Amino acid sequence: MSSCTTAPGQSPIADVGPLSLCAREPHVPADRLVAEMVPPPRFDSVRFDTYIPDPGQPSQTEAVRVLSGFAAGLGGSHASGSGKRRWFQKRAPAPAGPRGIYLDGGYGVGKTHLLASLWHATPAAPEQKAFGTFVELTNLVGALGFQQTVRTLGDHRLLCIDEFELDDPGDTVLVSSLLAKLVEQGVALAATSNTLPGKLGEGRFAATDFLREIQGLSAHFKALRIDGQDYRHRGLPEAPAPYTDEQVTKAAYASEGASLDDFPHLLAHLARVHPSRYGALTENLTAVCLTDVTPVPDQSTALRLVVLADRLYDREVPVLASGVPFDRLFSEDMLNGGYRKKYFRAISRLTALARDAKGLVDG
Repeated sequence: MSSCTTAPGQSPIADVGPLSLCAREPHVPADRLVAEMVPPPRFDSVRFDTYIPDPGQPSQTEAVRVLSGFAAGLGGSHASGSGKRRWFQKRAPAPAGPRGIYLDGGYGVGKTHLLASLWHATPAAPEQKAFGTFVELTNLVGALGFQQTVRTLGDHRLLCIDEFELDDPGDTVLVSSLLAKLVEQGVALAATSNTLPGKLGEGRFAATDFLREIQGLSAHFKALRIDGQDYRHRGLPEAPAPYTDEQVTKAAYASEGASLDDFPHLLAHLARVHPSRYGALTENLTAVCLTDVTPVPDQSTALRLVVLADRLYDREVPVLASGVPFDRLFSEDMLNGGYRKKYFRAISRLTALARDAKGLVDG
């Protein structure tokens, strides 16, 4: 089946069929990267009082208390109202000790909800605080250059980094240097991850060779552990089983703004698009329909799929699929390896999006 499938009885005319992710090759200018460093649509309206702690997990209630206090403490004078320091203002020295909060916990305990709530609760203008994933942050450095990124973010009061992961030594050194510069300029930090800051990179590359950089990262943060079960599936029915190719194709044609792609073709296309552009790749979609979903063939492909799953989840785009269930996307070796928490997060999020897509067929 091709990437631009036609429904039975219909001619393959591109402008009457569904959209195709494989036909999109977005380009994102640097100024847009900066402007879009805000919580994504799924987390635009979240607040601390909309977070529902699990009564059996006191660490979740404690996290709300600590983060609320952290936000309140960022209300002091840091910059002029425009978000830029006046030329005659002298930067106060950064306080000693950790300048940030690091939310550690399993997938689905609400870390991104809490991080976005911190962003919203911090008493500063939107242009004085930034929110982005680790991938988006490293891409910003690539687009602007290191020094310009420091200048751009250095006048912010808060930088929130979601899905903090170090996949290679180059990222370790880059982010360690960037955060050190920002802390020197008084920027507060907050991050989420499934890995404690002292363990970043473990199982993925020779972390001991970069121990100094990793320890430097850890020194910037006070770790806050959040325990609990995956809220996305707490008390909910099982995700729907995969549909047939025909059901997925018909649903795509019947749903305005939906995309339709053959899964193997989509995986090949993702290799040609930088992961930082996956958000733009999924813009203005009402649903993603995938035929012939098969296990991913290798780790590089799997990691790209993880980023796509994150962007779809952020944007609340339902995913309707045929083929293997999402819990069979990744091999046992992958699920037992150094990236296992990323893969479990992707399975969790795709399962939630599959549940959201059920009405496209049953409705």
